[in-house]
Amino acid sequence: MQIREMTLQELDDIYVLVHQLYSDLEYKTFEDLIYDMRHMEYKMLGVFDEERLVCYAGVAIQTNLYDKRHLFVFDFIADSLHVRQEYQRQSYENSMLAYLSDYAKSAMCHKVVFASHL
Repeated sequence: MQIREMTLQELDDIYVLVHQLYSDLEYKTFEDLIYDMRHMEYKMLGVFDEERLVCYAGVAIQTNLYDKRHLFVFDFIADSLHVRQEYQRQSYENSMLAYLSDYAKSAMCHKVVFASHL
């Protein structure tokens, strides 16, 4: 298993996971939104099992009055179609959560804040 920042050349792989959560999101719109978010230093992070993306987080370091400096997680998606075993998917999710915590600490963030998609 490997966790790393992803590049714009890997948008196709990211879209496969993102589309599981946002099924009405078309690829072109997804691509446009990713490019629009670049101004806020949006980072695309992935957990890989061998060569396959199994968990994705879209994040940015932000500052506001309430949370101070924090790592904001816009999207957090684990592959539910190809990772059949619940414990394995949870392992990928837990690995990503630990990575996000370390990432936030190294960026001197006070906390990790998750978006709520109600």
